[in-house]
Amino acid sequence: MRKHLVWLRADLRTIDNSALVAACADEHADVAAVYFITPGQWQQHHVAGCRINFELRTVQQLSKQLAALHIPLLIAETTDFSSQASVILNLCQQHNIDSVYFNKQYEVNELARDEAVEQLLAKHHIDSFCFDDQCLVAPGKVLTGDGRFYSVFTPFKKNWLQHIYQQDIVIQSAPLKRAQLWLTPSLIPDTVAGFDSHVSQEVALNEWPAGENAALDKLSLFCDERIRRYKADRDFPNQHGTSRLSPYLAVGAISPRQCYQAAINEQQLYGASDSIDQWVSELAWREFYKHIMVGFPRVCKHQPFRSETKSLIWSSDKIAFQRWCDGQTGFPIIDAAMRQLKTIGWMHNRLRMVVAMFLTKDLFIDWRWGERYFMEHLIDGDLAANNGGWQWSASTGNDSAPYFRIFNPLLQSQKFDPTGDFIRRYVPELAHLDNKSIHEPHGKQRLLWLDYPLPMVDHKQACAYTVSQFHTLKEAPIGRADNS
Repeated sequence: MRKHLVWLRADLRTIDNSALVAACADEHADVAAVYFITPGQWQQHHVAGCRINFELRTVQQLSKQLAALHIPLLIAETTDFSSQASVILNLCQQHNIDSVYFNKQYEVNELARDEAVEQLLAKHHIDSFCFDDQCLVAPGKVLTGDGRFYSVFTPFKKNWLQHIYQQDIVIQSAPLKRAQLWLTPSLIPDTVAGFDSHVSQEVALNEWPAGENAALDKLSLFCDERIRRYKADRDFPNQHGTSRLSPYLAVGAISPRQCYQAAINEQQLYGASDSIDQWVSELAWREFYKHIMVGFPRVCKHQPFRSETKSLIWSSDKIAFQRWCDGQTGFPIIDAAMRQLKTIGWMHNRLRMVVAMFLTKDLFIDWRWGERYFMEHLIDGDLAANNGGWQWSASTGNDSAPYFRIFNPLLQSQKFDPTGDFIRRYVPELAHLDNKSIHEPHGKQRLLWLDYPLPMVDHKQACAYTVSQFHTLKEAPIGRADNS
């Protein structure tokens, strides 16, 4: 009887898992799965404790589902990626496994690791099969007419949609139950040393229930109640206007195909919708940044996409950076957003742009400081999306915001939290202020009775300084400050 091993990574689900389905194609084969705990690698990648907590809870749910299918989930632990090839080989030799199945990951370190595994298995005559499963359209499939990777989103999206229309999106069912549970599943730990979550367990369980069933429930609720108002509501952090599926996509508890198909089903049932199109565009942005990561791997190595921005001399003001981290900038919308991140391990997407632009344009602090801080605190931390978002805000990336377009925190606050209720939730010292004053609590004077700091910078002066710094770059386009 043949025996197969599924190597699980960012694909922690039973439904629509290409590697798992392929490994189970032979109904008579025994199948096992393995998941690696790699504390050293996670530390190198600045993975948040709340993300590890969420991932372990997801693995616990997955182990139960796999056991019900007579597929044991084994836990292996290595410090980092370097010894994973030998551990997989040992598992194969110990249990007489013929073939290893896994879904591709596209980061530089992960690609190198997978190549090492494939080479070692081949030397020992063990088959390995890998699949493009993380994206609706695999990186490298969407190219310009002369075969280059796109660096601008709009033409990428147009080509990406054409690829999707030309292929048949099929959601693969969970595999059939095996004849026997041929190995004892491993115990799944609740914690990993060094990765304590800054999010309370009560908040984590309430905000982020783990597992693919929870992910599917969130997707169903979003499509039933909110997807047709997505375009109108998505920028308002006090409203539940987004799907909040990003943590589930990050660990692979749900696939992008499932998300896309749910949106299309909604469209087919109830008609076309600009909001559905907008949500599909967000799926395209997710894939665009993975496409950039593969086509331009320097973004995985702490390098800006726009090479001329390497010469920018960013501020290294650690005190100012800490005030930003702590939500003590004196700009209520910035502080509320940063405190939301500390409270639930997640931040509304509009606010991610606002706080990133404040750090890089108002404080002129290196975007890599913010990128790392986000990874250390986000439950949905994903290298491609996080790097892409930060470089967009810092005007160092591909298809990024023009350097002279700088969000005005006050205007952003007034526009997207008009009643101030989001600010009140996370900045309680301002909760008693009226809907107007809460956005600019000190106004033109310092209110000594108000337990809240003055704005740490003059936004107009900060914008002028940032624009002057970008003007020094040889390839920077000429423009004026646009405080939007």
